[in-house]
Amino acid sequence: MAKNIKLEVVTPEKSIVSEEAQIVMAPGSDGEFGVLIGHTPFLTTLKTGTVHYTAADGKQRFVFVSGGFAEALPDKVTVLAESAERRRDINVDRAKAAMERAQSRLDREKDENIDFLRAKAALERAIHRIGLVET
Repeated sequence: MAKNIKLEVVTPEKSIVSEEAQIVMAPGSDGEFGVLIGHTPFLTTLKTGTVHYTAADGKQRFVFVSGGFAEALPDKVTVLAESAERRRDINVDRAKAAMERAQSRLDREKDENIDFLRAKAALERAIHRIGLVET
């Protein structure tokens, strides 16, 4: 049986995942990447999306991440995310409300008091959370 790689997903507030995985896939800034045991070391920034991995028991697991960094080493992947939630912990009603608020802000194009980049980022996070739960 092949060896597993250690996966750590942490935010400034807490550890989200700390377990063995067969393979880890993550949303790098330049595209999705995958890491297996023995991978060449690298460091990359992350974009909003989903870290999905096959756990040591063979089950697929999913974690929403928003921004941050990932470090791949031959025996470990560390994800330092600005925010992260396991799929099972996402509150879809809260995400839908966030999506509606962000969309409302973006619809007010002429309002000088709206931070459109922030509203666009909030909308992107909400859409990814909802999509992850509803798939």
